[in-house]
Amino acid sequence: MSKGSAIVGFLLCFLGGMALMWGIDRSGGHGSNGHTEITKEASFSGEQWSDAGASVPVTSADPMWGKRDAPVTIVVYSDYQCPYCSRAEGTLNALKEKYGPDKLRFVWKNFPLPFHKQAMPAHVAGQVVYELAGAEAFWKFHDNAFQNNKALTPANLEKWAVEAGADAAKFKEALASNKGAEKVNADIAAGKKVGVRGTPAFFINGKFLSGARPQPEFEKEINAELAAAKQLVAAGTPKDQVYTKRSAVNFDASKAKPAEQKKPEQDDKTVWKVTIPDGASIKGNVDEALVTIVEFSEFQCPYCGKVLPSIKQVMDTYGDKVRVVFLDNPLPFHKRALPASMLAHEAKAQKGMDGFWAAHDLLFANQRALEDADLEGYAAKLGLDVEAVKAAISSNKYQSRIAGFQELAGDLNASGTPHFFINGRRIVGAQPYEKFKEIIDQEIKKASAMVAKGTAAKDVYAEIIKNGKEPPPPEMKDVGKPPADAPKKGAKTPKVVIHEFSDFQCPYCSRVGGTMKQIEKEYGDVVQIVWRHKPLPFHKDAPLAHAAAQEAYAQKGDAGFWSMHDKLFASQKEPGIKRPNLESFAEELGLDMTKFKAALDGNTHQAFINAENDLSNKVGVRGTPGFVIAPANNVGKGYFLSGAQPFGKFKKLIDRAIKDNGK
Repeated sequence: MSKGSAIVGFLLCFLGGMALMWGIDRSGGHGSNGHTEITKEASFSGEQWSDAGASVPVTSADPMWGKRDAPVTIVVYSDYQCPYCSRAEGTLNALKEKYGPDKLRFVWKNFPLPFHKQAMPAHVAGQVVYELAGAEAFWKFHDNAFQNNKALTPANLEKWAVEAGADAAKFKEALASNKGAEKVNADIAAGKKVGVRGTPAFFINGKFLSGARPQPEFEKEINAELAAAKQLVAAGTPKDQVYTKRSAVNFDASKAKPAEQKKPEQDDKTVWKVTIPDGASIKGNVDEALVTIVEFSEFQCPYCGKVLPSIKQVMDTYGDKVRVVFLDNPLPFHKRALPASMLAHEAKAQKGMDGFWAAHDLLFANQRALEDADLEGYAAKLGLDVEAVKAAISSNKYQSRIAGFQELAGDLNASGTPHFFINGRRIVGAQPYEKFKEIIDQEIKKASAMVAKGTAAKDVYAEIIKNGKEPPPPEMKDVGKPPADAPKKGAKTPKVVIHEFSDFQCPYCSRVGGTMKQIEKEYGDVVQIVWRHKPLPFHKDAPLAHAAAQEAYAQKGDAGFWSMHDKLFASQKEPGIKRPNLESFAEELGLDMTKFKAALDGNTHQAFINAENDLSNKVGVRGTPGFVIAPANNVGKGYFLSGAQPFGKFKKLIDRAIKDNGK
């Protein structure tokens, strides 16, 4: 494959997904940190409607979530087989929870990419489900397709369609007649007409946003549109015409700068403060290099392999003037990338930096063979202690180090691989040598001038990035001191208090449970976790479940609450958390059943639960799970983290709060 075609392929899917937030749930592998439950308001009602006059047209032929007259419409062009689309789903789900169907509607558009061979059949099947059974069925099918996007087989498509509510015979008949394909092809044509080239792609009231962006980027645009919509309605615009009016304004504005849409950050001269973390692997002359290339990469990514000739040519051409810093960023859907990184770092532990780069070259030369047996063979070939390598891989020995690299990548919006910073200047993807040369020549000229004025070559990089752009500080929220009846666990005299706003029916609250256990294990004598009730209004079984848990607390204290908590989350799907099962759990825990039933029947804990929920809404915790990580010396004011985030996200804020507690 030529460099040009490699870059085109990369852009179609990778650039569609660059700049993601570790809204990603790495532990789940799908980046989900929100919820897609369909509300009554969001369900298909069968009525015909049309916004065909909008700059990005949508009609009732398109699956919709949210109310028809919601002030903000997000048109989603997506591909079931695209990993970046799968990642973006977590952000979209979190937005649904935060804003709800009254403020936000999503309109789905099919955009299967031609090199995703299983995507087109899946999109046709989804369209058939919508046409046969409506929006609620469609969204159920949609969720299954994304959660299992490596298994988009005909058998699974039929299974998910029937589970969603489509008639099996009619579904088979429709597929046999290729029903649904016409609509999918029409969506592709419409997407190309409005400028969609890769996935995922979004139009927020007509304003183009490309890729699986961090949630705050969506919120910024949504909030601006909510304000604009409010003004339009106040001036007399009917609510169901807001989208058409705003899309005309925003779409014209987005078309005015097509180059910026395609290359949002690649060609600017912004210098980012990219510090070199401990444990980084470095090639080149540290004392003489005038240019530092920080590379976020991983061993299973084909585009990371394709860029190697460019990097080699850079090193051959510039010699001691350039050094390369390799930082592992194994992507969650490349399951063998992390074990490969373990081998490389163990090679460095055994044989120094030369050992790492020898492993680096061997791994990239064998990207398609990275199973454990393959890695053991490479270890032997490299002359390493094979048993030590096996132990490093099985124990994820260097995971903490690599998690730090990934955190840095997240801070710098360097999601996706490969991703580079040349003396702090961003360059994205498997670019040709000429692209690197252009920036390197500029930076050598700048650095040479600094050296001429007395800066030592070894200090050039630190001087260049010293005043570089930094990520914004973590969001803060003040939720006040926990009430006396808030269940707690962990340290009795903590340095950090984590307020966990959660919902027993929210699947993402359940998913983060493993991370919370890891926090307890790592920070048991330092961190206290405080439960804050936040049953969401569209989770119909949640209020009673929260009442049951609080009654368990009333009868048996913290131990009773957390035992009920574990049972509720373990039973979310089967057998469920409706009243009969709540009573069974209470009996298993040895609760006084007369008091338990009376508490549920009499809404004994409703006022307390409502007060907790009202507080969270007041301070801006809209979805679940949501966390406020506060130093114990200021127990209610801390760093806000939204969604089922990975351990690394928590660790960074917990460590920061520990330092704050000492101030």
